[in-house]
Amino acid sequence: MAESISAKKNAAAVANFLAAQLHTRDEVFADLDVVPAAAGAYGWWFREIPGGIDVAGCEQRDGWTLLYVGISPGPPRADGKPRAPQDLRKRIRYHFGAGNAGADGSTLRKSLGVLLGEQLGFALRRIGSGKRQTFAGGEAVLTQWMAENAAVSWVLHPEPWFLEPKLISALVLPLNFQDNDRNAFAPELKRLRKEAGVKAGKLRVLAEWT
Repeated sequence: MAESISAKKNAAAVANFLAAQLHTRDEVFADLDVVPAAAGAYGWWFREIPGGIDVAGCEQRDGWTLLYVGISPGPPRADGKPRAPQDLRKRIRYHFGAGNAGADGSTLRKSLGVLLGEQLGFALRRIGSGKRQTFAGGEAVLTQWMAENAAVSWVLHPEPWFLEPKLISALVLPLNFQDNDRNAFAPELKRLRKEAGVKAGKLRVLAEWT
């Protein structure tokens, strides 16, 4: 009985997540208050599928396909030290390309850039001191692509790190490669990201890109 109740709660949480309203980049940046400055989980939906990913089994609605979920803030640190303040508003705007958003600070942007780089004409590069890797001038190109082809949804949750594994286990999410080994594309995405990093290490370091 307890397992049945738990399964129903999990199913309801997933259904609630999938029913959340989608917002484009223009909508997110048009009004600061659109995205709440609170804890929760978010989903990234795409009109154009990056890199020819097989989306069989992925959730789809109104021409959009769900490929990735994330949370903000992350779970408490194991060492007990406080995390930098973070919430849905800050994280979603960063992924969409606010401020100095780059592949070094956004797992989503790095994966998208690795998959789209050849098509859009950029590659992962070392910048500044050489310790950071971003798409340099390609970051602006990626931001524009996301403005045209990506939308985000979210749900509030006081401890989203408990919700995230439920979503990953219940949904087909090709762009989630951590704790998602059951997804056939996850190991390929890991390989592509590693390969891009190795190639970047062999190219000259670019000046800091702003």
